[in-house]
Amino acid sequence: MHNRFGNQRYYALHQYYKKTFGQRVMKAVIDGGFTCPNKDGRLGTGGCVFCDEGSGYFTGKGSVSEQILAERKRIHERFPGCKLIAYFQANTNTYAPVSVLRERYEEALAQPDVIGISIGTRADCISEETLAYLQELAERTWVTVELGLQTIHDETAERMNLCCKRSDFKKRYDDLKRCGIRVGLHLINGLPGESKEDMLETARTVGQWRPDAVKIQLLHIIEGTRLAEMYREKPFHVLEMEEYAQLVVRQLEYFPPETVCERLTGDGDAAKLIAPQWSRKKRLVLNRIQQLQREQGSSQGLRFGRI
Repeated sequence: MHNRFGNQRYYALHQYYKKTFGQRVMKAVIDGGFTCPNKDGRLGTGGCVFCDEGSGYFTGKGSVSEQILAERKRIHERFPGCKLIAYFQANTNTYAPVSVLRERYEEALAQPDVIGISIGTRADCISEETLAYLQELAERTWVTVELGLQTIHDETAERMNLCCKRSDFKKRYDDLKRCGIRVGLHLINGLPGESKEDMLETARTVGQWRPDAVKIQLLHIIEGTRLAEMYREKPFHVLEMEEYAQLVVRQLEYFPPETVCERLTGDGDAAKLIAPQWSRKKRLVLNRIQQLQREQGSSQGLRFGRI
């Protein structure tokens, strides 16, 4: 089965971009100036316990246009002529009236070399009006809505202060898919209290949902987060690199072959990273995952459909 992925054993993002756009594409990361209902008191306060500024440390400053132009310059220094996806990453990027969303999204799409938009958000922050706008947007440009699921287990979600139940998440996920919108799901491995089987169950379940894309992230313990306080007060097991790599290899087997694996590991703020320190060696982690796949004769989709 892995032959369909070229020289890899999973459907990587660069392969999808080449198939879809016929050339190299990179994400231009943007802070759209949004906040989060899990911070401002509407759903909760303090955010998810692992949240580090809503991933805003990846982003630049200034208006949407200014940020994209800075990202364009940075990306083109390495990849001249590369097309861009405007990636609204920081916090909850549908948490505003549609008039505000329209203004910021359209500003991004109007910038040079931008050929699509990716929107990181929560499933419970997509109103009916927002859903209708996203559907309209997807009919005229490339759109992905990235939803932070993290885990299918409500008990874990409650411990992590995610403030969103699986049933509510799934309902809005289904609505987005029904509207023909490309949807990506974020998963986190290593959440406190979860066993290996719990994490595999998340992958098995998500695979049956047939998402357009997934991002697998290891849990980072970052200085200044509530998770860091929990770790110091009562240390919990943090996945070792080999554990993580073996787990991801098995999880990939449960995803349908057409699901794009946009990320298999992740970056934490290196200046504030407490654990796991091995996560700094991103290339080493990816190489180990692919090595294990070869050694075990594993590939994405191997177990999909056997459930």
